[in-house]
Amino acid sequence: MKRKTINVAITGLNAIDSPGPGIPVIRALRESRDFDVRIIGLSYETLEPGIYMHDLVNKTYQIPLPSAGANILLERLDYIHGKENLDVIIPNFDAELPSFIKLKKDLDKRNIKTCFPTQEQFDARHKVNLTEFGKKHNIKVPYSKTIFSVNEIQNLRDEFTYPLVVKGKFYDASIAYSPDQVYNYFNRISAKWGLPIIIQQYIFGSEVNVTAIGDGTGVTLGAVPMRKQYITDKGKAWAGISIDDKKLLNMTRKLIKSTKWKGGLELEIIKTTYDEYYLLEINPRFPAWVYLAVGCGQNHPEALIKVAMGRKVKPSVDYEVGKMFIRYSYDMIVDLKEFEKISTTGEL
Repeated sequence: MKRKTINVAITGLNAIDSPGPGIPVIRALRESRDFDVRIIGLSYETLEPGIYMHDLVNKTYQIPLPSAGANILLERLDYIHGKENLDVIIPNFDAELPSFIKLKKDLDKRNIKTCFPTQEQFDARHKVNLTEFGKKHNIKVPYSKTIFSVNEIQNLRDEFTYPLVVKGKFYDASIAYSPDQVYNYFNRISAKWGLPIIIQQYIFGSEVNVTAIGDGTGVTLGAVPMRKQYITDKGKAWAGISIDDKKLLNMTRKLIKSTKWKGGLELEIIKTTYDEYYLLEINPRFPAWVYLAVGCGQNHPEALIKVAMGRKVKPSVDYEVGKMFIRYSYDMIVDLKEFEKISTTGEL
């Protein structure tokens, strides 16, 4: 029996040294056993490599930056929908989610399916609210403070010891070993992502992460933990291995149950030598290493599509331990005409 092809629009095509989740999500969907996909890439910049990966992405359209607002985004999506008859949209960046969340009812009216957290869920796990989130859900969280000015840096010595972590409100985190480094990171990160800046207690231990998906009713449809094996200078995992950590999985399932989380998420956690777990961040979408879950036997992006389309999804519990992912880079040869077309027409 021939399977129906669905048109799926996906952001996060920047497969660079700090990659977006778009390409791994697409690879996962290409391996779906239940449906065929036609992938519509949504790009922000003309040099996002995914634009030119024609074996993975069928068609690409540029969309306005999140700062342009939800109304401008909807106008562009209406144009794309008119051309492509979109079935599902999967946004893969934290910064763009608020606009897509605002547009959910508008997308529903157009019969474009989505599966992402509510605004309340998105706000509750935000870095600036993480301390309260931890108290509410009985999860250890490193002590943190939100600052809005470089003038506040000199007073950090009263509450923190060095090293400490300087974080942007959406992305970016750097370890500072002195006030001078805090000043430097504050200026660099705020220039890129705006204010506030989060100062967080540094916890010594090994970083373990979880990619997971919730169905919106409290059920965990899949969860795979991994330990980072190699980290780039930007703090991104370049290699990782799936691990057997029942305590970490129980923590994930309890969190999804208590929050009734809907959609993909990533938990970033530090495990100390005393077997304590500290939650560093909750990313409200799939991580760039989500394809490891597919390699371990759980296809989280496929499950997300099914939830979006209202299909019944059986939770995945088992996964293979000891599977590794290793990233690599290679040079794509692209015709200049393709670059010119996406640059001038906004589509390719």
